[in-house]
Amino acid sequence: MVSLVQTAILVLSFLVSTAMAAEEASSTIAPPPLILFQQPGDQPFSATSLLAPILINLGFQEFAMAVHALSAAPTLNTWTGPSTIFALTDSSIHSCPSCSIPRLLQEHTVPGLFSSHHLRTLAFGTKIETIFPGRCITVTSASNNTKIFIEGVEITHPDLFNNGFILVHGLDGFASHLSPFSCNVERFATLSFSPPQPSDSPQAPPPFSVIRLMLSDAMLRLRISGFGVLALAMRVKYAELVQLQNMTVFALDDATIFSGGREYISNVRFHIVPNMLLMADDLNKLPVKTVLPTLEHGQTLKVTDGGGGSNPMRINYVRLKSPDIVHNLKIVVHSLFLPFPHLHPQVEGTEGLEWNAAGPDVMESNGEMVDMDPTREIIPTDEIEIEDHHGL
Repeated sequence: MVSLVQTAILVLSFLVSTAMAAEEASSTIAPPPLILFQQPGDQPFSATSLLAPILINLGFQEFAMAVHALSAAPTLNTWTGPSTIFALTDSSIHSCPSCSIPRLLQEHTVPGLFSSHHLRTLAFGTKIETIFPGRCITVTSASNNTKIFIEGVEITHPDLFNNGFILVHGLDGFASHLSPFSCNVERFATLSFSPPQPSDSPQAPPPFSVIRLMLSDAMLRLRISGFGVLALAMRVKYAELVQLQNMTVFALDDATIFSGGREYISNVRFHIVPNMLLMADDLNKLPVKTVLPTLEHGQTLKVTDGGGGSNPMRINYVRLKSPDIVHNLKIVVHSLFLPFPHLHPQVEGTEGLEWNAAGPDVMESNGEMVDMDPTREIIPTDEIEIEDHHGL
């Protein structure tokens, strides 16, 4: 009873603190509105059966003939949400005889829905990642915001088609391939497209990137999948997470947190691996003693048991409960049985472990319950002491 009261108080204080932090963070970088994307089990749009006829009917014959190239794009193999195509007219494509039309199509397709109204709200010079790896389009506008340009090419026919899953804008102008430095903000800044701003003017918002869409997608799917605490924590830490290229997150579901895994609430950053997208197959290929960085400064995770064999892989001696529960272009989430413990520096080279105090139980791979407490240090021993319990 006392434990339940303590847990309730802890969660209540967490919600209050996160609400205050979210309000403070909203003044700097506010997360975009959550959009209900297609679920991961659904199939992405079929290039031949859906997009090609749409482009043909709209008059974009060259892009329609190159639709097959989208199926080869690695981005669309994992992204199952909506997409926006900035379609170049046939005459625009013919202005660049040396251009690859399939590549032009990939360089003018971005994940997410960007209506003309949405594009007008973006800061001058906003960059949006395309499905072609390492390429970004730059959004600019006329001084009165009446005209929108993509890479200097005017959107002459905005919102030609929008079924909530595919949005097509028509572009007319000179076509060219995107530069390898198209995502580099510093190089863009030297072009000085926008008029100089007074030194006391507010700093422009950061360029748009796919990570913002992916965070919204992941938070929504986590919340409706029983990981509401993690979704809330990610929203509070949004300003920090949006700066990452990608991330791997290890999660506890709400039921586990309320049943004894409350230490996870104050250690979320210790369970996020920044700038690394590690799916289950990638984790299983990691050799033993591989060190993974975390968002918690100076603290790392370690692969203590390699995967691929009869024994499941473990990180900090904790095995995964369900891998790849949520994943998109930039984020993958794996669920755990319990929070990661902090390893003692002398744990290397040991073959067994014991815990210096009793703690919450967790189901081991052989069906037994192992006593683990992530708030206590691990010390080496000659034998593994395992207790058989039947609680959580």
